[in-house]
Amino acid sequence: MPNERLRDAILRNGLTPVVVAERVGVDAKTVERWITQDRTPYPRHRHAIAAMVREDVPYLWPDAVTPEKASQIGQSEMVQLYSRRSSVPYDLWRRLIERAMERIDVLAYAGLFLLEQDPRLIDVLRQKGIDGVEVNILLGDPTSDAIQRRSVEEGAPGVMAAKIRQVQQYYKRLDGAPGVKVLYHDTTLYNSIYRFDDEMLVNMHVLGFPAPHAPVMHLRKLNGGDLFRTYSDSFDRVLGASKSRPGDEVAA
Repeated sequence: MPNERLRDAILRNGLTPVVVAERVGVDAKTVERWITQDRTPYPRHRHAIAAMVREDVPYLWPDAVTPEKASQIGQSEMVQLYSRRSSVPYDLWRRLIERAMERIDVLAYAGLFLLEQDPRLIDVLRQKGIDGVEVNILLGDPTSDAIQRRSVEEGAPGVMAAKIRQVQQYYKRLDGAPGVKVLYHDTTLYNSIYRFDDEMLVNMHVLGFPAPHAPVMHLRKLNGGDLFRTYSDSFDRVLGASKSRPGDEVAA
């Protein structure tokens, strides 16, 4: 069976088997066999091709990386573990936002601290969208049961919904901005996820503790790893279930 994923990735990037062969240092017929006969390249060639076509190794060759190997690679994806979000340096947040070239994803209930850290954030996000960066801001639906429950669990009933409504006033300035979406979700939030291209900050939530006092993982994506991908998949699921306005039903 042909490897259609590999074929599509090569063509989508304006490449040919001959060009791929030249770049990785193999015969063009070898690349043809990788495509038409679904042969699996050596690891060094897999990683070179994946980087060339900007895809993950597991996507191009699903059977090439065992779960055990993916778990080992995943351990190396953790750059730093912070005991609490308030310990994450502001310069790190700024660097990740400013250097993002493809996507900025925010999944939180309110995420008010981002705006408090940098009052220019809205203008930065608008410019990022203009420059072609895909920006997705997913906020909690202040009318949802999940928000009410989180406020009660943190010992401050009604506070979370109030924070979200405060944040809404800022993000309204992004209405109509190209490449920027501000959506609402009603999920039980186990983690807040902040993704900037191939780096991510994951704020883990702990029952009874406000988010600033909960741990944060700084992750950097590695080809074949499964940790970064786990949280990316989680973000995508919430994105698919989010809505344009609080209280709206998700379209079937």
